[in-house]
Amino acid sequence: MTSSASTFTVTVEPSGTAFSANPDETILAAGIRQGVGLPYGCKDGACGSCKCKMVSGQVVHAQFQRKALSVEEEAANFVLTCCATAHSDIVLESRQVTPAGALPIKKMPTRISSLVKKSADVVVMHLQLPANDAFAFRAGQYIEFILRDGARRSYSMANAPHIGPALELHIRHMPGGRFTDLVFGSMKEKDILRIEGPFGSFFLREDSDKPMVFLASGTGFAPLKALLEHVQHCGITRPTTLYWGGRRPGDLYMEDWVQAQLANMPHVRYVPVVSDALPEDQWTGRTGFVHLAVLQDFNDLSGYQVYACGAPIVVESARSAFSEQAGLPADEFFADSFTSAADKAA
Repeated sequence: MTSSASTFTVTVEPSGTAFSANPDETILAAGIRQGVGLPYGCKDGACGSCKCKMVSGQVVHAQFQRKALSVEEEAANFVLTCCATAHSDIVLESRQVTPAGALPIKKMPTRISSLVKKSADVVVMHLQLPANDAFAFRAGQYIEFILRDGARRSYSMANAPHIGPALELHIRHMPGGRFTDLVFGSMKEKDILRIEGPFGSFFLREDSDKPMVFLASGTGFAPLKALLEHVQHCGITRPTTLYWGGRRPGDLYMEDWVQAQLANMPHVRYVPVVSDALPEDQWTGRTGFVHLAVLQDFNDLSGYQVYACGAPIVVESARSAFSEQAGLPADEFFADSFTSAADKAA
C-alpha cells in the first residue's frame, strides 16, 4: 500500500520514527534530507554500515558490493538503505536511528587556517568557519568537501564540538587523488573551500554505561580522537580501550597526543598495533592485525560497545569477528568505513 501517488512512508522501529521517501531517491538520502539519523558509512554500497532489517514492504537495490550485503542476508530481508529505493510503504528495524531534526545540514565556505604535516603522508588541516554562521555537529561525524565540478570528498572531524570553532581534519595522501594531490601540492593557508555537513551516525551513544573499545586504523583515528575529547569534556568515565593500528610506527602519527591524554583519563587504556614494522623501526610493541589484538585481549565482548573507524577491510573484519568469536551484539558495533576514491579517500 502506498502513502500517496508519489511518495512512500518509511517507519523505523523500535523508535517509531517516520519519514517520506520519493521513488527516485534512496531511503538513506530521504532520511538525511529530513534530518533522520539512519546509520551509514560510505553511502556507496560498499561498507554495510547502513544495513538493517526490513520488517515489511518492498525495495529495489541499485548496484552494491556483496561483502556489504550477502545473498543470504538479502534473502532474509536485510537492506542497504544507501542504495535501496522504496517501492511501497516500508518498516525497517534499526536501533541506531536518531530523532528527526537533530542537527541541521548546512553548506558553507571555509578558510584553511593551517596545514601541518604529521607524517610523510598525513596532514592535519584546520578550517575556519564563517563567524556569523553556527555549525553544530556531534563528535565523530564528518563533512563533505564540494569540489568545483560538484564531486565530493568526505573527512571526519577530528575535534569535538567544544574545541573550536575551527574544524580539524586528518588527510592522508592518496597519490593520483584529485583532492589529496591538491592538499599535498598547491593548497595553502587562507585558501577557501566549500563544505557541507554534518553527516554520519558515528557518535557516542551516551545512554549506555557499557565499557567501550575504540578501534582505529590509519587516519580512522580522527573521529576517535574527537570522541576521546568529547568523553573527557563531558566527564564520561566508562572504561575505554583504544586500539590504533598502522602498517609501520609512523602511521600512528599522533601517538604523542594520545600519550599526553592518558595522564588525564585514567579510565582509558591505549594499545598501539603495527602490522609491517621493518627492522629499522625498532618496534617492540604489539604486532599483527589490529582487530585480532582486540580478540587477544577480550574473549567476551557481549557487555561492550565497539566504535570502529578505518579501512573497510579492517572494519568489516572486526564486525564479523567480534560478533562471531566474542559475542558482541550487532547493534553495539558502531562503524565509519573509509571507502575508495569515491568517498573518504582521494
